[in-house]
Amino acid sequence: MDATPPTAPSRGPSPRRFAGALLGLLHGHVALFGEELKEQQHNALSLFVLTSLSLLFGLLLVIGLSAALLISFWDSHRLSVIIALCAAYALGLLVCLVSLLKRIRTAPAPFSASLEELARDREQLLP
Repeated sequence: MDATPPTAPSRGPSPRRFAGALLGLLHGHVALFGEELKEQQHNALSLFVLTSLSLLFGLLLVIGLSAALLISFWDSHRLSVIIALCAAYALGLLVCLVSLLKRIRTAPAPFSASLEELARDREQLLP
């Protein structure tokens, strides 16, 4: 009879356990990415709708106020009122553009939670 002692189970991770852990990590990241993508889509759509409505009502207000101002000064100072209105609109445009550029430059990176999670996993997996 061959009396070889049974070998002890290896303490290192088996390929099957490693693949299972890798699939678990991948599933968690894909789920987190999907949730963040859904959240970004919802935020972008709501911002687009609110921005469009704000622009529409703001434009209607500006047209109405400009017409009322121009009608009231039509006989005496029509050219100076037109120049003043154009200067006010140009100033408003510049303020909005500067604010927009500032917000674009300081906007947080999209999918930051996914990127942080990937960085943590990389630190844990690599020695």
